[in-house]
Parts: sequence; C-alpha cells; structure tokens
Amino acid sequence: WQPIRMEKREDLRSMLQYLPLLVQSSSLVWPPSVEQEIRTVSTGPSESMVNSGEALALRITSMRRSLSLDASHLAPCASQGYPLFFDEKISREESAKFFGEVVPALCGLLLQLPSMLETHYQNADHVLDGVTSGLRLLGPQEAGIVFLSQELIAAILACSFFCLFPEVDRRLKHLQGINFDELFSFLYTRQCMKQESKIRCIVHYFERICQCMPKGFVSFERKVLPLEYNPNYVHTTGVIEDQPGEALEVEFADEYFGGLTLRHGCLQEEIRFMMNPELIAGMLFLPSMDKNEAIEIVGAERFTLYTGFGSSFQFAGDYLDNKELDSYMRRKTRVVAIDAMPRPGRRQYKPDGLLREVNKAFTGYLHQCKHQAGTLPSSASGSQVVECSERLCIDHEEKKIGVATGNWGCGVFGGDPEVKIMLQWLAISQSGRAFMSYYTFGLQALQNVSQVVERIGLQEMNVGELWSKLVEYSTERFSR
Repeated sequence: WQPIRMEKREDLRSMLQYLPLLVQSSSLVWPPSVEQEIRTVSTGPSESMVNSGEALALRITSMRRSLSLDASHLAPCASQGYPLFFDEKISREESAKFFGEVVPALCGLLLQLPSMLETHYQNADHVLDGVTSGLRLLGPQEAGIVFLSQELIAAILACSFFCLFPEVDRRLKHLQGINFDELFSFLYTRQCMKQESKIRCIVHYFERICQCMPKGFVSFERKVLPLEYNPNYVHTTGVIEDQPGEALEVEFADEYFGGLTLRHGCLQEEIRFMMNPELIAGMLFLPSMDKNEAIEIVGAERFTLYTGFGSSFQFAGDYLDNKELDSYMRRKTRVVAIDAMPRPGRRQYKPDGLLREVNKAFTGYLHQCKHQAGTLPSSASGSQVVECSERLCIDHEEKKIGVATGNWGCGVFGGDPEVKIMLQWLAISQSGRAFMSYYTFGLQALQNVSQVVERIGLQEMNVGELWSKLVEYSTERFSR
C-alpha cells in the first residue's frame, strides 16, 4: 500500500490549526526558528542557561514568539508561576535534576514529535483493520476512536508544558485549553497546596517517562446514542481507581473533557487526570460532550499516589501500575466520561431530567456493537428502542467487564445521590454489563443503600418496574 501524502490526510488537516507544526514537502516539521530553540534547550543548562523557573518562563515566551503565538493568550501570571514552583516550592536538588535531566529530555521528545506523528498517521488506518484511528478532531455526534502511543502522548504533554499549542479558535470548537500556563498561573494567584500537588504529579510523570518511556497505547473513543431514539456491590470505603477487577471507571461530571484539570479545580475527575496524566492528551482533540454522548479511554497508565480530596489533595509519591495489557498493548484500565446535569435542583425529578441522566449513563456503559440494540424506558408508561452508536468491537471480552462508579453528579453538581444510584443501576443493567461496584465515599444519604438493593433484588424487579417506581417517587419529590 502507498501512504497518503501528509497534506492530503483529512484527519491531519482537521488538527493542523491546533498543532504547532507545519506541513512542508509532504512532511511535518517545526518552524525553523523554534526548532533551533528546542535544540538549544535539549543540550542542557550549560548551553541553554535554562537552569531555573525564571529562565524557563523566559524561554517559553521566546519559543512562543518564534511560533508567532500571542503572548497575551497566556494566563497572566504564568511567568511568575514557573519560578514560584521550580525556584521556591521544590528543593534545589529537585530543581537541578529537573533542569539538568528532564527538561533536555522533554525537548528531545519535542524534536521527535513531527516524525512520531508521521509514523502515527502512516499506521493509523491499519491498527484496527481499516477503521480510522488517527489523531483528529473527534467532534460532537462523531462516533469514533483515536489510538495514540504512550510515547506520542508524552510528546504532546511536553508541548503542553512549554505552552506551544495555539489557543486561537479552540473555544469556537468547544475545546479546552491544553497548555499548562493556567496550571502555573493559579499556583501564583491562589498559593494553595492542591495546586502545588497537581504540578508535582505532572513533574513526577515527566521524571518517570524520561527515565523509562512506556511502550503501550491509549485509546480515546467518543460514543454516541442516536437522539431519535447483575450482581451488584456497594462499597462504603475505598476509591474507584483502586477497584481490583476490570471495569469501566466512572470519574467525570463535566461536559468538557478534563473539567478544571489545568486550572484550579480538584474534584475527583481532576485528581484522576493528575494520577493518569495521559488522559490530558484527550483535551487536545475532544470537544465538549452533547447530552447523548460519552467518552471512553482505555490504557491510561497511573503514575502517582495521592491523599486527601478537594482542598486537602496532596501528591503522595510514586505508583507503579501493574495492570495487564490487552492485545492492543493498552493497560486494562477503562475510564468513562459522562457529564451530569449541573445544579439541577427540582429539574432532576422531572421525567425529562431523569431521561437525560439515564440515557447519558446508558451511552457511557453500552458495550453492544453496531446494529445491535437495547431498550430503555422513555416514560413511566412505555418504552422506546434505542440504537447503539457505531461502536468499535475491538474487545471481545467486554461483556465480562462491569462498572465501578460512585456519586456521579452529586457533591458540587447538586444531584440527588439516592436518585443517581438508581439511574446508574438501571443503565448498567440495561447495557448488559456484568456488575456494578458502587463507592458511596461514606455519604450519609446512602448509608442504607445495601438494604435497598437487597430488597429490590428479593422482589425480582426488572428494569421497567424499577424505572416506574423511580418516576413515581421523583414525581412526589418534584411536587414536594
């Protein structure tokens, strides 16, 4: 087979305006001026003089200028945040090691980025037997999958560290910012421990991959439920990411993939991005989710331990991820992003609100292949057939995989945990998943949930019957 010329590839063309590279003579290249700067920094601090946070901030500004990126697009205090962290928050020994070893290695990755992307695109049509898997803008209502090597993801995150991604037009496509400038800016303006710990997680990731580059892959899939259309376990202690089996791990509530990860947020979803930094790469090409969409990521490696939650979140050291690899060299870690209704109030008890949430969960948990179908109730009195999205059947063992979830859309989002656990149970049951592992995080409102689950089981209710009970209950709640 003959490779398609780079400039002719539709997947690459959809990404070019969001990348800092150029197409020249059918090859991807860095603009010459910024390539020279990257080469200089790759030689180490003795030549580049990048030996402090202050020098790094100046070099980032210079690199961006070479790319004709507007300095005003950076977060206002980023240039103070880099010196604050590297010159004050960590020890001299840690700082010297980072600038002496890690920064040159990251620049080495940047120099390889054009050739890595070319190799990626040359292989993209053959990874999944003809199914497109190349890096591209995977927009709303576009079911599909992107397969990235962990090495390519590392190079993408190195770009984020040096703030080399163009910001123009990202918001127009409902894309999150992916540069790390806001991460460091908030460190300077907020001076909070959680922000420092988030940066420590990222720095630790870079230290690890520069010592030994992972050789696996990570897939990012957008799943779409067409608009026209059970052993279960409760855990009062523990956290979702530590569940021992293979399961879809529900970690998200925000419609924007990544939420406030690179800003000041520290919800469970943002913490997950710090533990598994490869998830951040999805922010480059995955716009916000519509109400009938979900995103599933398979293979993201975990690099760090943490303690606390929210404002008490702290980096707690190294973590060696021993999860097995599947046949596509992805770790058997599956994370599903499903966004909940924010601050729903009484709306969550209306039929439309219940349907929106149960269909969102169903989309995330669905494992059926193209042309198969499932059913979910559309009201208290009837049902409607829904077709599965163009699901990529690359894992024949998926039916054995359950769902590990928790208080999705509760907490700061304001969802009713008693309603949310029932909605998730319905969606998981209907999707055909093997089991549900539910983590209550000690929430008082769910202290009796095990007895409720047991009673429903003894009554042998099916999905439709429990749905009717839930609608009846929610109608009473709505009318107070």
